[in-house]
Amino acid sequence: MKKKVLFCATVDFHFKAFHLPFMKWFQEQGWEVHVAASGNIKLPFTDQKYNLPIQRSPFSVKNIGAYKKLKRIIDKNEYDIIHCHTPVGGVLARLAAMGARKKGAKVFYTAHGFHFCKGAPFINWLLYYPIERGLSTITDCLITINKEDYYRAVRHHFSAKKIEHVHGVGVDIERFKPIDEISKKKLREKLGYQNKDFLMFYAAMFNKNKNQQMLIKALSRIKDQVPGARLLLAGEGPLLDDCKKLAQDLGVAKMVDFLGFRKDLEDIIPICDIAVASSLREGLPVNIMEAMACSLPVVGVENRGHKELVQNNVNGWIIGHEDIDSMADKIKELAQNEALKITLGKSGRKIVENSYSIQKVQKELTKIYFTKMNELEGKEWKIS
Repeated sequence: MKKKVLFCATVDFHFKAFHLPFMKWFQEQGWEVHVAASGNIKLPFTDQKYNLPIQRSPFSVKNIGAYKKLKRIIDKNEYDIIHCHTPVGGVLARLAAMGARKKGAKVFYTAHGFHFCKGAPFINWLLYYPIERGLSTITDCLITINKEDYYRAVRHHFSAKKIEHVHGVGVDIERFKPIDEISKKKLREKLGYQNKDFLMFYAAMFNKNKNQQMLIKALSRIKDQVPGARLLLAGEGPLLDDCKKLAQDLGVAKMVDFLGFRKDLEDIIPICDIAVASSLREGLPVNIMEAMACSLPVVGVENRGHKELVQNNVNGWIIGHEDIDSMADKIKELAQNEALKITLGKSGRKIVENSYSIQKVQKELTKIYFTKMNELEGKEWKIS
């Protein structure tokens, strides 16, 4: 009988965006792959998919029904490994898997950035810290994607049987890569930009945490000093209209391109000059790793995820929260110093190649999986 693995998260898009290579890997090992999450996306490398009414809000009563359905699915299928992702999906899956774990199932949980972190609101510590610490007692392997979360889990004596650190979810460095100047010029023209434009890029949902208003304000301070400056903002969200109004009010509306949700970031990022990042909290942001893979220097607001990726004067700079002047100054410096921009960008690409590519992360994660596979099957798996 085939071994079975269940991947669980709040929404199914999470797996389409981040975990398909690992689901494919399990199928290649001869395992049956199941997915449980909210949504109707058709996922590859999936033998069975369950649509659960999981809600993002931990206070939604619908999550009670999602828990009951998930528990029935787990009890019925007798999974060997259950890998949980996202805060609410991770809570429900670990609770629902308690019975299966007593029968030998191995439960993994990847924390994509604890909600309690340095600088987080006190309410986050009050709510999420005791939940995560308590659930660690029913977790075989807690996987963190940044060092701050790893050291916090270790120092606070989280009770998972094993606490591991991996370098995020991995970036496809063949899809996201720098392009030559001729290709860049042609692609810019195709997308409506001139070769002389100075393009700044940021992809994120428009919400309070992502803080795009800071970037628009910084742009307004350099609009007369950086000819051709353009801010490209990809994404959607509740604060999109507010940001459009702010750009209008500050007189930079024609310098900000609101790109909406995009599936062609591999074409957009390489034509840009730099990446800017204004979010207040991050676990380990994929958008920044993709920009680094395309050899873009990064100017980012201080948070644990940005600090993990960006080294001052190596591949960009970390600036303080709401330090609009520093954001504007660093953008202007890169716009006026082509050699520095190129040097920092190349360093960022090398950092991604060395630590954050899909190949590197897959080796880290499969090593963790193999440890549990050995326990399950009583044989020695080897990493190729």
